[in-house]
Amino acid sequence: MINDTIVAISTKLGVGAISIIRVSGDNAIPLVNKVFRGKDLAKVDSHTINYGFINNGKEDIDEVLVTVMKAPKTFTREDIVEINCHGGIATTLSILDLLIEHGARQAEKGEFTKRAFLNGRIDLTEAESVMDLIESKTDNSRKLALSSLEGNLKKYINSFRDKLKHVLANIEVNIDYPEYYDIEEVTRKELKEVITSLEKDLKNLVTKSEERQIIKNGIKTIIIGRPNVGKSSILNRFLKEDKAIVTDIEGTTRDIVEGSIIFDGIELSLIDTAGIRDTDNLAEKIGVEKSLSLIDKANLIIVVLNSSEELIDNDMFILDKVKDKNPIIVLNKNDLPSKIDKSKLDFKHIVSTNTNTLDGIEPLKEEIKSMFKLSEIKEDNYTYLANERQLTLAKKALKSLGDAKVSLETDAPVDIIEIDLKEVFDILGSITGESYSDELLDELFANFCVGK
Repeated sequence: MINDTIVAISTKLGVGAISIIRVSGDNAIPLVNKVFRGKDLAKVDSHTINYGFINNGKEDIDEVLVTVMKAPKTFTREDIVEINCHGGIATTLSILDLLIEHGARQAEKGEFTKRAFLNGRIDLTEAESVMDLIESKTDNSRKLALSSLEGNLKKYINSFRDKLKHVLANIEVNIDYPEYYDIEEVTRKELKEVITSLEKDLKNLVTKSEERQIIKNGIKTIIIGRPNVGKSSILNRFLKEDKAIVTDIEGTTRDIVEGSIIFDGIELSLIDTAGIRDTDNLAEKIGVEKSLSLIDKANLIIVVLNSSEELIDNDMFILDKVKDKNPIIVLNKNDLPSKIDKSKLDFKHIVSTNTNTLDGIEPLKEEIKSMFKLSEIKEDNYTYLANERQLTLAKKALKSLGDAKVSLETDAPVDIIEIDLKEVFDILGSITGESYSDELLDELFANFCVGK
């Protein structure tokens, strides 16, 4: 129920200097007042911090600072009280239990943000960006989340809807006054301009957003090749630590070895796989099968070849497996004489490296930057569709817009065109939350932490 008062711990539960317990709802101030020994919180000014103690009626539980924020100028647009207590687990849980005893309800996951949405404080894109901001691991992902939180995506989507709203109003006039041919002519002309413009802008938004999913999700990278070509050494060079064991013995890596780095502002998740070869060793065989299964799940495949040896059947098997995956082919050990026949390598991205020097894998790093256009990301305005839900809806709107364009080009009646355009208008509204279902909200906020 949105009219009850909820409570949750908003900081990570554990040993720390401070814990914050958040209370929101119509009864937030009087409820906390019952357990607060200090000023009368009902009489203090909004957005003030008040010193005192939390008391259970028998003894003080903790010395605290209590922040009082009165509606509507709060995150949820309800009265909010935040209790800053010492960060011990026992202390924090004691205060939480005490507030629940006095009538507060334990908040569900994401319920504070859900209330902010339902009370009109934020739209759905801003709500989703709250969790994205919390989970951001890079400066670029932080900027992407913050852009949505500041309402930039909402404004962009609403600019589309405003254009549609205007043209839909003109269609209504055309339908109401069908006897005026000049109205229909003007309406059709405007329809063509608006549909053409919206289709171009929406396509650009979808394309750019798909390209920029790596800002949020990072680049999942697998390093594959036959044994002893230098896969583990390349992983170690990227991570700048000896994460993977390196020996001259074939089959040393039998399971995947993972590590992550922030690479040019993007998280690069690296997986070093078992060397791919025919083997009778059961453990190694399982590792090889696992390596091959990762090919379809990766954003980037790095195939490592030993440039000082001729290509063998195992190499050709691997190259055949990735031929349609746009991999980067690494000719490793370039400090030794090359024996590879490059004419057999029909791939767009081929680099030469070694792991004996500090800058030996720089060509590979530069190829990754170029391949994913990482330099362009730094200059972006970060107004993108941030997740699969938003992208799916935008593509659906784009399809309906295309249907409207076909109807216009085949001289269909304007009221038929109106149906498609209204659908586009409604779908775009679903991105920002102008229309939504309870099931959608439950699913969306289920991924939040409890205190947010």
